[in-house]
Amino acid sequence: MDRYNPQEIEKRWQGIWEEEGLFRVEERKDRKKYYLLEMFPYPSGRIHMGHVRNYSIGDVLARFMRMRGYNVLHPMGWDAFGLPAENAAIEHGVHPARWTYENIAYMKEQLRRMGFSYDWSREITTCNEDYYRWGQWFFIKLYEKGLAYRKLSVVNWCERCQTVLANEQVEDGRCWRCGEEVGYRELPQWFFRITAYAEELLEGCERLRGAWPEKVLTMQRNWIGRSEGAEVFFPVEGREVKITVFTTRPDTLYGATFMALSPEHPLVPDLVESPYKRDLPSILESYRKAARAREVEYEKEGFFTGSYAVNPLTGERIPIYVANFVLMEYGTGAIMCVPAHDQRDFEFAKRYGLPLRVVIQPEGGELTPATMEEAYEGDGRVVNSGPFSGLQNREAMKRIIRYMEEKGIGKGAVSYRLRDWGISRQRYWGTPIPIIYCDGCGTVPVPEDQLPVILPKDVEFRPGGSPLTQERGFYETTCPRCGKGARRETDTMDTFVDSSWYFLRYTSPHEEKGPFRKDAVEYWMPVDQYIGGIEHAVLHLLYARFFTKALRDIGLIDVDEPFARLLTQGMVCKEIIRCPEDGYLLPDEVDGDRCRRCGRRVEKGPVEKMSKSKKNIVDPDEMIERYGADTTRLFTLFAAPPERDLEWSDEGIEGAYRFLNRVWRLVMDSLPLIEGVSPFRGGRLDGDLKEIRYRVHLTIKRVTEDVGERFHFNTAISAVMELVNALYQWDKGRDDLSRSVLREAVETVILLLHPFVPHITEELWKRIGNTPPLLEREWPAYDEEALRRERVLVVVQVNGRVRSRIEVPADATEEEVREAALSDEKVKGWIEGKGIRKVVYVPKRLINIVAG
Repeated sequence: MDRYNPQEIEKRWQGIWEEEGLFRVEERKDRKKYYLLEMFPYPSGRIHMGHVRNYSIGDVLARFMRMRGYNVLHPMGWDAFGLPAENAAIEHGVHPARWTYENIAYMKEQLRRMGFSYDWSREITTCNEDYYRWGQWFFIKLYEKGLAYRKLSVVNWCERCQTVLANEQVEDGRCWRCGEEVGYRELPQWFFRITAYAEELLEGCERLRGAWPEKVLTMQRNWIGRSEGAEVFFPVEGREVKITVFTTRPDTLYGATFMALSPEHPLVPDLVESPYKRDLPSILESYRKAARAREVEYEKEGFFTGSYAVNPLTGERIPIYVANFVLMEYGTGAIMCVPAHDQRDFEFAKRYGLPLRVVIQPEGGELTPATMEEAYEGDGRVVNSGPFSGLQNREAMKRIIRYMEEKGIGKGAVSYRLRDWGISRQRYWGTPIPIIYCDGCGTVPVPEDQLPVILPKDVEFRPGGSPLTQERGFYETTCPRCGKGARRETDTMDTFVDSSWYFLRYTSPHEEKGPFRKDAVEYWMPVDQYIGGIEHAVLHLLYARFFTKALRDIGLIDVDEPFARLLTQGMVCKEIIRCPEDGYLLPDEVDGDRCRRCGRRVEKGPVEKMSKSKKNIVDPDEMIERYGADTTRLFTLFAAPPERDLEWSDEGIEGAYRFLNRVWRLVMDSLPLIEGVSPFRGGRLDGDLKEIRYRVHLTIKRVTEDVGERFHFNTAISAVMELVNALYQWDKGRDDLSRSVLREAVETVILLLHPFVPHITEELWKRIGNTPPLLEREWPAYDEEALRRERVLVVVQVNGRVRSRIEVPADATEEEVREAALSDEKVKGWIEGKGIRKVVYVPKRLINIVAG
């Protein structure tokens, strides 16, 4: 076969790899481990180009590290529970299990066709009973430790779907699935006490700096939202109750002129007097919607409850309002309002005619309530604040907190934005929560020897809630303590629970006596490199960190952080095409610049994330059929650095295909010259042989550093392309020395390209007479001696006068010589404080810097 035939080559080598079990791995104490993991996919039916890019990045690293001598764990599995499967059951009458497993089978074959080096013997599927039984076991362990609990909570509720929605599933106030307007319900829900780890999670962000993207760490810090301040206890006038307020500005306490409560605050119904009592439910519902619409600008509204609180520092009577801008999940759900020093309070006070009191004066200024057009939120001198007047406000903060603690009317406190993780879902296709409710015994965990609580298979799916609530054979049970009739929990767990520990299961996926073997976890964990989208920056990544710490404290593992390093790859984007009449179009629905259907001129652009709804997707199967998996991989790795968005280009993938054909022809054309000779391994070379060997080892150095240190796959590929071009231009000799240098160069090209394009390189390696597989070959090391170049002395002038002399490589570029000259200590003294107007370079002889 003289012609490059990717389809034939790829199918054959994939069969060989599978037959030989090339990617299977076990713990080996004699080799350093490397655990490489990409976020596992939801089995939606087909992989997309985002998957291809993500998994190609991971496969490069897995193959590279294995060739460098590491014992590499590179597993794959399926995040298999979730709503889409239930939707399919309702809409098409297909059971979620059948829909899921059929999708897994298809997607697994797609991944195999891409040549990814997964150890499929470790495959896990979260909807399998042998997986989710251990999720239930973890739930019980967390419950026993006080980290899982049940309470009433206000939740997003879709009446048509009869289910709770996460905030992410509410789009413009409507259910993402059916479009129904979302309301709110107070329901008993199960929670994981992630707030118990708020401080440790925050501290961990600092330890992960440099290993995780700073953007991800910033998002996690903001989500945790640590605030230092004070809790202040405001007595309610005429009642034996106090309202606790958290504030970051205790220095403004004397300026509080009213108080505002969240519409969800538990005291609201008791505090509200007429005339709002009758309409309270509808008013609170509208306020809740506004308070939770965080991305939307809304008018700040409220109403006076008719009740008053007492400022504990001043003894002043201040009105209590309910306001739509106060969220129950922030602080305590109650705030003291200081309109002179908080803009939101200022706007509310102006609307409702509430007084302002200035308690901080800026340096060199004098604020008066009557003339203020906005709140002053800065630092300054404290005024109108009793014994604290005259202090700088930062000092006043400390003293006021100390005073409140002495008097028992408040205390210093830390508050977090983070709230406990609500895991209850009113859905079928998820892990059943292993709890039984008994009238006599209360809440009872399912005994461990009765796990797993299995999802019933024979259920009827229809709109209107989980079928588990209708399945008497499931929810009717007996109490494991007293033996009397009891009811099983019908909620299932949030699917993020399943993905919060799957990386641990991969270490020993067939373990039956526990969720994993501790010795396997000790060997493989933490994950050395984790790869996935930044959209998971908060939820999945934060939950996985919490779960890891909780399991550590239970005594199951000795790991603090699950992922040592994190890479968040960019999206795959493509230009959209839109017809004014027919909407989004596929490229083959366009003739030139006109719609084939209606003939109207189409609009092209902008470039957006690939989306089925916008018809700007590219089918990986189609690319494999046309160009092969290697070309598809190469394009996604070459078109952009991993962390940046990749813009799809038909010309780009054509270019990748042409390059692989060039590599193929280079090797096949070189075969007659390199057969029967060994690669050059050292000695004296001159002329073009020395130059070629220099280029070979410079490429090894660049690729090794770009892949191993910087993940700059695009520049690594570019370096190999440059080497291939040089080999094409080289007038190859037929003497033994020339042939051995050529063999070293050809072998190097193949070895360096293998992590990127494994099939073609495996084939070429065999064709030049070497024994596969390449994964068992050692990654090439560059020869320092080969990188030594002749150096020349360059005279450096500043404004025409000789000021220094520098030694540079003979082949240094003008930019490199310029940089060396400007960095020279002698030259720096002559150009300091002067602008560089011009630089004149005479190659290998002189450089003149015109400054001033």
